[in-house]
Amino acid sequence: MTTVRCIWDAGATLGEGPVWVAREQALYWVDIKGGQIHRLMPETGARQSWTTAHQPCSLAPAANGDFVGAFRNGFAKVALQDNVLQLEAIADPEQDLPDNRFNDGKVDGQGRFWAGTMDDNERDATGVLYRLDPDLTWSRQDDGYVVTNGPAFSPDGRTLYHTDTFAGLIHAFDLGPDGDITNKRPFVKIPASQGYPDGMTVDGEGHLWVAHWGGWGLSRFDPAGELCGRIDLPVAQVTSCAFGGADLKQLFITTAAIGLDTEARAQQPLAGGLFICEPGVAGLPTPLFGEAA
Repeated sequence: MTTVRCIWDAGATLGEGPVWVAREQALYWVDIKGGQIHRLMPETGARQSWTTAHQPCSLAPAANGDFVGAFRNGFAKVALQDNVLQLEAIADPEQDLPDNRFNDGKVDGQGRFWAGTMDDNERDATGVLYRLDPDLTWSRQDDGYVVTNGPAFSPDGRTLYHTDTFAGLIHAFDLGPDGDITNKRPFVKIPASQGYPDGMTVDGEGHLWVAHWGGWGLSRFDPAGELCGRIDLPVAQVTSCAFGGADLKQLFITTAAIGLDTEARAQQPLAGGLFICEPGVAGLPTPLFGEAA
């Protein structure tokens, strides 16, 4: 049985977006509703946090040494130094949708940043999957989501996985060299009894790890979409996961405390914490925005 432990009892309102940054040997993650970007150095246990009023939704390292991010109101360049957080807006594709915000985002093997939006009220299917290219131009790639999550990419870079959370459905797309996606098809359907599919990552064997919001854990699926593993957590709202560590064999898991009443918080005192485990498989290196692998 895989042992899971909490390494940062942060009490995050909406912990999300873990990403391993190899050049720093650090794990970054965000608290969307708490307005914070966190950094953990696992080898030393050193922690640092930056606060912003712009709701950081996802973050990815860039080839120039800084970061690119998706915030409530669009894409931005991000510089993090000591206690200083500097943001430079790139584009807001949804100025006409004030109730929308960005959510999960990730860089593919060609250095392009993919991020989806969602209705922050979780009612209308106004969410869109966007692609931000290294030249900072953006394009709509798919739509019709209430809540988007993911994305994730197969090791060969030819398949993109993306989640329609409210439908409980993870889609697979063919990803072309030019960044266009085609052949949208169902990959995995998560039963309602197991919560909702949230953030995800792919390991070095091409298997997809999926966080279950309201499902108390993670599932692992093979490239054919068959369930082949499960990791239980002591908290219900599991939001995302990412491999990291010097050998990429540690799996970092984010969670959320949002919406839990007093009784639920008492039952889940570590809700909103950052967890870690070693599932016996290594992950893939984190691609850099603006740099092809």
